[in-house]
Amino acid sequence: MDVQKTTIANAIRTILQTTPHDLDTDALKRTPQRVAQVWVDLTAGYLENEDAIINGALYPTTDNHMVLVRNIRFSSLCEHHLMPFFGEAHVAYIPNGRVIGLSKIPRIVNMYARRLQIQERMTTQIAQLLYQKSNAQGVAVLTTAFHLCTLMRGVRNCSANLVSTMFLGKFREDVELRREFFDLISAPMFARSGFPGEASLK
Repeated sequence: MDVQKTTIANAIRTILQTTPHDLDTDALKRTPQRVAQVWVDLTAGYLENEDAIINGALYPTTDNHMVLVRNIRFSSLCEHHLMPFFGEAHVAYIPNGRVIGLSKIPRIVNMYARRLQIQERMTTQIAQLLYQKSNAQGVAVLTTAFHLCTLMRGVRNCSANLVSTMFLGKFREDVELRREFFDLISAPMFARSGFPGEASLK
C-alpha cells in the first residue's frame, strides 16, 4: 500500500476507534484499507489533466448546429460534509469550426466530479473548460443531483434534488437557443427504455 493509502487508512482507523465496535473482527479488520481505496478512487480527478483528456480530439467542421450529450451520470463528494452526491449532466455546445470527440465530454464531467466539489462549481467548470478548449460559439451545461447530506442528515428530505445551470456565449444571449436545449433534454425520443430514436423506427 502506498503512502497516501496508508495515511488514509490510519485516519479511518482513528475515526472508527471513536465507536464501540471491535475493529479486529473479520468484518472491520480491513475496513480502513477498503475506505482508503474508495477515497483514492473518488478523488482521482485531481490527478487528471484537461489537455491529456482532450488529447487533440478537436476535428474541423462546417456545422454550426447544437451538439448535445445528455444523461452523463456522475458521482462526487460534497466538500462540506464529505458525503456523496450523484446525478446526471447534460452538456451542449455550438461548434465554431471544430467539434470535440464524443467521449471527451463524459470524461471532462467525470474529471471534475471526482474531486471534493459543490455541484454549482462543477457545473461552471465543465462549461468553462469546453468553451475555452473547443472555442465554441456557446456552451450550455445542466446538472441535477441528489445530495446525501440532505437525504441522511439535516432536513432528511429524500425527494429534494439540486439543479444547476451554466450558459456561455450564444446560449447566454439567445433565449430561443436555451429553450431548444431544454426541449431536447426532455424530448420523448430520448426515453431511457431504448436507444435514442428507437420510437421513431417502430
